[in-house]
Amino acid sequence: MSLSLLLEHLKKTAALEQVAGIISWDQETMMPQKGAVQRAEQTGVLAGIIHQQNSDPRIPEWIATIDEKEISNFDKVNIKQAKRDYDNATKVPEKLAQTIAKASTEGQMIWAKAREASDFKMFSPALEKLLHLKREEAQCLSDNHDNLYDALLDQFEPGAKTDTLLPLLEGLREPLVALREKIAGKPKPKIFEGSFPADQQLALTQKLAKQLGYDFDAGRIDISTHPFSSGGGGDSRITTRVDENDPLNCLYSTAHEVGHALYAQGAPDPFLPAAQYCSMGVHESQSRFWENQISRSRPFAQWLYPEMKSHFPELNISSPEEFYRAVNKVETGFIRTEADEVHYNLHVLLRFELERELVSGNLEVKDLEAEWNNRFKQYFGLDVKDVKLGVLQDVHWSVGLFGYFPTYSLGNIYSACLDKAMRIDMPNRNQDIAKGEAANTLNWLREKIHHKGKLLPAEDLIQSATNQAPSAQPLIEYLEDKYSDLYNL
Repeated sequence: MSLSLLLEHLKKTAALEQVAGIISWDQETMMPQKGAVQRAEQTGVLAGIIHQQNSDPRIPEWIATIDEKEISNFDKVNIKQAKRDYDNATKVPEKLAQTIAKASTEGQMIWAKAREASDFKMFSPALEKLLHLKREEAQCLSDNHDNLYDALLDQFEPGAKTDTLLPLLEGLREPLVALREKIAGKPKPKIFEGSFPADQQLALTQKLAKQLGYDFDAGRIDISTHPFSSGGGGDSRITTRVDENDPLNCLYSTAHEVGHALYAQGAPDPFLPAAQYCSMGVHESQSRFWENQISRSRPFAQWLYPEMKSHFPELNISSPEEFYRAVNKVETGFIRTEADEVHYNLHVLLRFELERELVSGNLEVKDLEAEWNNRFKQYFGLDVKDVKLGVLQDVHWSVGLFGYFPTYSLGNIYSACLDKAMRIDMPNRNQDIAKGEAANTLNWLREKIHHKGKLLPAEDLIQSATNQAPSAQPLIEYLEDKYSDLYNL
């Protein structure tokens, strides 16, 4: 009886969280501009109700009367997650949770306007407010107030610590910089030229998403300032963006978000916590896998190039091989989401550094733009001329997602581990992918990752799927092999 009461309570909480996700999606895609103040109020009220659900005093009472020897592993994980959510919710005052939710909604809208105006000062007061609130939240959650960042990181990557994560991610810097230097000076592949109408880009991305396995009866694609994935189960929505001078932005943003949505659509239950994603690092492994190991692969170019040519007859690329080389061009640029695989993790490392310093108080918001520009020049050799290309390019800090950025690099590490194992298990994968057939690839991920939910911690889940402990080595080997071939190193 107690177990059934707990599970019903968890389902109700999940349903409310999904409602919060839908109004957030609406805010980014369809909400009229004058709805901003109301939406912030709605978001705050919902956050308060969800907080009440998670901190309900009946939760520990129910759990205390459940005999865990008599229940399934799935329900043991549901109980474990309920304990975790209850513990966190009872540490954070309801008023603070409501204030953070409201400030995040307001911050996102201010960020979008500041980005459009290329004016960081327009956004900095909202960021200052959010940072103060997130520090306060971290103090509530942290048992060790000396490292507030770990408390925020734990919300996205349960159990992760900066002390262990930092050397793993920093260990990527040297081999990536060395690979970049080897490529520098090599002949560049052809670039895409011309105009690519938005309607044709969207038509192609619809076809791409369907080919990768995205279920349009359980999802939809819309336009937003920053692409994202939202929801789960039978309602897993994604967004993309369109630049009529650059079709790759839309194409690969869509492939990335489809990867997230496939994971969400593959959850074995739409409400119970044990069925949901394991960690954001694992979630990002799915998006990065479909974006890079599949959609940027040489075999997939055999299918994708003719589709590009069909949608854009004036395309200046003449063959699948030329297409493959063009979409994997290595070039130092400003935008993380548009970065090639060699540079991508270097972009993440920059953000990982800066947000740790912001949370610790070693860097103030008023100095953030200058510090970003200085370090970008140091790491990438480029001067940031427009703040849209710099500190305002990402939405994450505007909604209080401090601690999220390192999960992107974890995702790259995990995706390379999965790719290596999948190649062994599926020797014919390249032949399937060359024909645009992704079902066997998706089924492998469904079995190894999606259907496992939270039954294992992130590192154990990757190890169970690959028969090896996760490490950065498969990613380094993958990148060195791929780009040595592309650039004749």
